[in-house]
Amino acid sequence: MTRKQIQPRPAGANSAPPPTVSGSWLVKSVALSCAGGIICVWGVFCLLFWQGSWQLLFHPTANVTRIPASVGLNYEPIGFAATESGELQLQGWLIPASPSSSFSRYTVLYLHSQDGNLGDTVDALARLHEAGVNILAFDYRGYGKSAFARPSEAHWREDAAWALRYLTGTRHIESGNIFLYGTDLGANLALEAAAQNPQLAGVIVDSPLEAPMQTVFSDARASILPAHELNSDRFELDGPAAALRIPSLWILSSPSQPEAYQKIAVAKTLVQQNSSEALVGWLSSLSR
Repeated sequence: MTRKQIQPRPAGANSAPPPTVSGSWLVKSVALSCAGGIICVWGVFCLLFWQGSWQLLFHPTANVTRIPASVGLNYEPIGFAATESGELQLQGWLIPASPSSSFSRYTVLYLHSQDGNLGDTVDALARLHEAGVNILAFDYRGYGKSAFARPSEAHWREDAAWALRYLTGTRHIESGNIFLYGTDLGANLALEAAAQNPQLAGVIVDSPLEAPMQTVFSDARASILPAHELNSDRFELDGPAAALRIPSLWILSSPSQPEAYQKIAVAKTLVQQNSSEALVGWLSSLSR
């Protein structure tokens, strides 16, 4: 039995033409690939901005270099806001007033600025102590010896609420004997907390920031990113000022009244000197 020999076909006989790709398809593919790459890069920039933009506003430090004893103040180190595992998230100081002080029934919850930590507030706390009040000062999460968390307006609000609950629930201090005192960005926070807690005695607003988020939204990267959607912090003054229902003392470096101050419909006082005498005078006026 002989094998059937297969004769080779002549070149080009009944062969299919090679596949071709149209130029328009190639152009569209390249354009889509470039667009996809740009979107991916833009998305990475958005993620990096979302993760790191807080550092444009908040500048925490961990090392507490001074304590109240550095200026001769008696104090009690405290921790509060425990997690389910018992870890204390917030660390601070309780500085008692002199028992003979006329205002020893009052406690001031001190909310420090966006920079540094409690160690940088010792001189301010000493001046506040001269007014004769008890003081609770603490570090927000991410600052000093408090637990680590990325600072944000939401975290600050929560930390301030925990501090108030510590004073009323653990220390059994009546809300009507508690004042809020905030400085710089802490003043914005104090005003927000005061508007939400009309049962408090009053609020001291020391050098608030009228446009704190400008440092974030004016950043060069923010011009090509949806910065307002990526950062939810606002720290606005106008809304909380209009909602305020307790007396307020404003300590400003200039006599001009900020718009937020003009929106307050209840008792308010403006001074230009940050001194214990100014605070004593204001407390005295409220105690009459």
